[in-house]
Amino acid sequence: MAGASRSRATSSTFVDSVRIRVRGGDGGRGSASFRREPFIPHGGPDGGDGGRGGSVVAVASPQESSLQAFLSRSSWQAGHGKPGAKARKEGAAGADIRLSVPVGTQIVDDASGEQVADLDRPGAEAVLARGGAGGRGNLHFKSSIKQAPDFAEPGRPGEARTLRLELKLIADAGLVGPPNAGKSSLLAAISAARPKIADYPFTTLDPELGVATTTAGDRVVVADIPGLLEGASHGAGLGLRFLRHVERTRVLVYVVDGSAPDPFGELAKVRAEVSAYSSELAARPALTVVNKIDLEPAAALRRRTRRAGLHFVSAKTGAGVPELVAAIHHAVAEAPRPQRAAGPAVQKLKPRRAASAPGVRKRPWGYEVVGERALNLIARTDLESRHSFDWFQVQLHRLGITAALEAAGVEPGDTVRIGELEFEYQPG
Repeated sequence: MAGASRSRATSSTFVDSVRIRVRGGDGGRGSASFRREPFIPHGGPDGGDGGRGGSVVAVASPQESSLQAFLSRSSWQAGHGKPGAKARKEGAAGADIRLSVPVGTQIVDDASGEQVADLDRPGAEAVLARGGAGGRGNLHFKSSIKQAPDFAEPGRPGEARTLRLELKLIADAGLVGPPNAGKSSLLAAISAARPKIADYPFTTLDPELGVATTTAGDRVVVADIPGLLEGASHGAGLGLRFLRHVERTRVLVYVVDGSAPDPFGELAKVRAEVSAYSSELAARPALTVVNKIDLEPAAALRRRTRRAGLHFVSAKTGAGVPELVAAIHHAVAEAPRPQRAAGPAVQKLKPRRAASAPGVRKRPWGYEVVGERALNLIARTDLESRHSFDWFQVQLHRLGITAALEAAGVEPGDTVRIGELEFEYQPG
């Protein structure tokens, strides 16, 4: 499916990258009403404001482990605000949409590639698309000159964005090694995880998480990262995707097949790929595990090797597994904790552009007014109401748009365009 990253198109349930479209709800229209009560002949305007549109919010949940839910639905629209009413009654706000995502999900702007939010802890939230403000009722437009304004503002449109959700698993330690090193079997031996295990390379195509418990009852979260090919740091196989999941681990556990022809050569290749991907990642605390000592070549390697700091285990028989779990827990306890900024409980994505001052561009057909403030003015104007359009022209003067048009050489009868609005210029 376009816009999603998963290893097996038909059977895999682990999805770590999806593209979604989100839109906040539109604000409700303000009310243009007047107070009408017995014995109060000149009650004046009393129109209430429209309700704010709902927002689309992502929430990090420990119950989620994949972005798979976003494969069947990729577009999300929050509720619209309700219109205001007479007697200064404000319209109800539109309903928010709250999307549950796994802890470790990063929000990336699809157009710029910029990371705009990082939900790296349970309960963290990010507002993906804000709802539009409700339109002001006619009560706000009463002045000494205009005592009975008969117009109100329409609601502002909700924010629309196309975003990528990218998952980076958060684990204490990551099992890293070449294909068929027995990492999945090892994860199953040290935890209650049940990854797919078979005697052929690339059995594991998705990262797996397990919780290992020491004999003292201490717990540590371990991730099984699928096997890395030579060239993984440059995208060979699915290397870049797999290496991304190692970034948040505090300790690396390199696993090699002790029965292979050259286990330490394989270890050197994997270390080189990790280093090429990130020197900071390669510098983290690490353990080296030689697996499959139940096989004679691995047992012989154990007898003759003089290398220090190696952990010889058999995921099949369990030999050396309790000691390895204790060593992983000790390494994690000694490793520096990641420095995470406290940050707000709810992250708000930065607007893609600031509200720029109006400007005028000469076009072959006339004059174009550009700038976010000018576009916002259009959004606040009920173009079907003559009195609202009169107010709009007053705002053109206040924002300096009329002066800018005249400075650009506009003449009576020339075409002026602001956003989707096109009109004939007539000096006031």
